Amino acid sequence: MKSINRRTFLQRTGLAAATVSWSARSWAQVGKSTSDEIRVGVIGFKGRGQDHLKGHAGVKGVRITGLCDVDASVLGKEQQKWKDQGVEVEAVSDLRRLLDSKNVDAISIATPNHWHALAAIWAIQAGKDVYLEKPVSHNVWEGRKIVEAARKYQKIVQTGTQSRSSHGIKECFAWLKEGNLGKIKLARGLCYKPRPSIGKVDGPQPIPAGIDYDLWCGPAPVRPLMRQKLHYDWHWVWDTGNGDLGNQGIHQMDIARWALGVNELSPRVFSFGGRLGYVDDGETANTQIVYHDYPDAPLIFEVRGLPSKAGDKNMDKYRGAGVGVVIDCEGGYVVVPSYTSATAHDQDGKVIKEFKGTSDHYKNFIEAVRSRKHTDLHADILEGHLSSALCHTGNISYRLGKQGSPDEIREGLKASKEATETFGRMAEHLAANNVDLKETKASLGVFLKMDPKTERFIGNDQANAMLTRDYRKPYVVPDKV
Repeated sequence: MKSINRRTFLQRTGLAAATVSWSARSWAQVGKSTSDEIRVGVIGFKGRGQDHLKGHAGVKGVRITGLCDVDASVLGKEQQKWKDQGVEVEAVSDLRRLLDSKNVDAISIATPNHWHALAAIWAIQAGKDVYLEKPVSHNVWEGRKIVEAARKYQKIVQTGTQSRSSHGIKECFAWLKEGNLGKIKLARGLCYKPRPSIGKVDGPQPIPAGIDYDLWCGPAPVRPLMRQKLHYDWHWVWDTGNGDLGNQGIHQMDIARWALGVNELSPRVFSFGGRLGYVDDGETANTQIVYHDYPDAPLIFEVRGLPSKAGDKNMDKYRGAGVGVVIDCEGGYVVVPSYTSATAHDQDGKVIKEFKGTSDHYKNFIEAVRSRKHTDLHADILEGHLSSALCHTGNISYRLGKQGSPDEIREGLKASKEATETFGRMAEHLAANNVDLKETKASLGVFLKMDPKTERFIGNDQANAMLTRDYRKPYVVPDKV
C-alpha cells in the first residue's frame, strides 16, 4: 500500500484540526530513506518503549527518526536526550501524525494495551511495518484484525515476545518433538511476580499535567481516573489492561503454547481466582489459574502476585521457576526459567541436558523488513495473536464467574485432577498470606467451549460479546481492514 498524503490521512482519521507538535516546516524537510536504511518511529516510551528505542538503535542500518507520546513531559525529555547526542528526532503527541510521515518506514509500538491493535492497524494501513509489544491486542477480535491487515497489505509485523528469538528454547522444543522425553502430558506457565496493592482513592483523581487524556484513552471509554497513578497501573483495570496474565504472563503463555505445538485457540477454557490479600482500586485478578483444555495435553497457567508468605519479599517457585514454564513429559520434564534457556530433567529431577543461546529480536524484525518475508520473523503477528488470545479467553471465563467456597470450587474442578491439584496449591499459598478462602471467596469462572476455526464461543452470547469491545469514535478498530 502506498503511503497516503498528510491531508488525506488526517481527514480520514478526523484529526485535520488537531494540535500536535509536528510543524509545517518539519513536513517540508521530510526526505526519502536510502535503500539500506530503515527509519523507525517509536510510540510510547515511559516504560517498555525505552527498550524499543535502545534495541532498534542498536541494529546496524537503523535510525530512530520519530518519537510519539501523549505525555508532553515524557516526550520532551526523550527528544532532548536525543538532541544532546546530536540527533534531531521529530517529536509528536498524536500517533497519526507519525504514521503519515514520509520520514518513517517502520513503527514500534509500546503504548498501553488498549491502543496496541488500533495503532498497529493504522500503521499498516499507512504503509508501515510494525514491531508490536505484547499482548498484541486488548481482546480476541482485534488481534485477528491485525493479522488480516498484515497479510492484506503484506507488511512485516513482529510481536514483542522475545523468547521466540531464543536458540536455546527453540532447540529444546525440537528435541522434545523428537520424543526424547516421551509424550508431553502438560505445559504449565508461571507468573509468580510481586504485585502489591495500588492503593484506594476516595474519588476521581486529577489527570497529570501535560497529558491529552482523550488521546490517552483512545479506543477505551473516557472515565474519571479512579486510581492513584495513571501510568502503569492501567494494567490492573479492565478498560485498558489485561491483568498480569496479559502483562508478564503473555510471555510464558506463548512459550507454553510453543512447547505444545498448537496453532489455534483451545476448544475449552476455564479460569478461577480473584484479587485477594488486599482491597484496592485494581480490578484484575492477582491470583488466577487458567486451564486451556487442548486435546493432546492441557495448558495450565498460574498467576500469583502475593509473596511466598505474609511479610516475606520472596516469591514462590515451582520446580525452580517463578516466572517461567514447566513441561511435564512421560520421561521427565523441562523447565524454561527465562527468556533464553531451558533445562531438561529426568523423572528424578536430575539435569540431563541444557539448552542456551539467543539472538537479537529487534535485529530479526529488521532482517524481515529487508527480506519482505513474514516467514523470516521469529514472532510473526499470528503467533502473537494466538498467545494473546489465550490470555483474553481465560480472562473472559474469569470475569463471567461467580464467587464460591473452597468446596464449591473443588466440586466444579473435580473432573480435572490437574486443575484440582493446582487449586490446592493456590489455596495453600493464599493461606500462607493470611487469606481464608472461606471468608474471602475466590471466583470460579464459566466453563467455555470455543470453535477454534471461527474464534467464537459456542452457546454463550455473553462470552462472545466480550471477544470485542465498544469502540469510541474516531478510535475504532475497523471491521474491514
